[in-house]
Amino acid sequence: MTIEEMKKKKAERGYSNEKLAELSGVPLSTIQKIFSGITRQPRYETILALESVLSDGFGGCIGGGGSKVAETMFEYNGKKQGEYTIDDYCQLPDDMRFELIDGRLYYMTAPFTPHQVVSGAVWSVLNDFIRKNKGKCIPFTAPVDVHLLKDGKTMVQPDILVLCDISKLTEKRIEGAPDFVAEILSPSTRRKDMTLKLSKYTEAGVREYWIIDHKEKKVIVYDIENDALPQIYGFRDKVPVAIFDGRCQVDFAEIDDTLEFYFGDKE
Repeated sequence: MTIEEMKKKKAERGYSNEKLAELSGVPLSTIQKIFSGITRQPRYETILALESVLSDGFGGCIGGGGSKVAETMFEYNGKKQGEYTIDDYCQLPDDMRFELIDGRLYYMTAPFTPHQVVSGAVWSVLNDFIRKNKGKCIPFTAPVDVHLLKDGKTMVQPDILVLCDISKLTEKRIEGAPDFVAEILSPSTRRKDMTLKLSKYTEAGVREYWIIDHKEKKVIVYDIENDALPQIYGFRDKVPVAIFDGRCQVDFAEIDDTLEFYFGDKE
């Protein structure tokens, strides 16, 4: 979506800059610069966050299963968003998935099948590298609870993670920040993954964070540990894993070919 197209969608929906900032998670000052013409080439993740709100599907449903495009914040037990704790989280129904961030509960729908193909492929590369090098790190895929900030108010379930500090591992969950996290964007989690979770993972001390967008065939890599600028890779690239000093690489061309084989133009 171009800037002009976003301006048109913004006007059609009657959104003010303030409302668009609230819905997308993009800072108000950034939105003002984009729509005033001061910023002519916004960052890729900013464009995606704005598109997730301004696209025709926002707030509706996609596919036959009726999965919400905008992720639902869940309320129960008479509490307001922002008041929930780990104790509340642990009392939620076992057959439903949630995340708790800053005392706010987010209901998570089941991921689509391309999401699972990407997740499994990335995990497999990480697992093979660790096993062949006799490493002590452990790779996980969702769902696994991560008490991210150990603040009693934030419990997340990253799509993929690598934990190297085994002292953080308990039978119930991980206590503290993993070393590596990857989130695979889906319509229901796009804004949260690109803005809120990026902030929380950085604050918690996650060393490396990947945002994988299989729709746009992009991978945004944040080497947080080294304060590096985010790098953007395509789905024909080999993406190095910074926590392993680049010795482990995920070949996204193979993942792209697999998605094409299974789904073709179905996505």
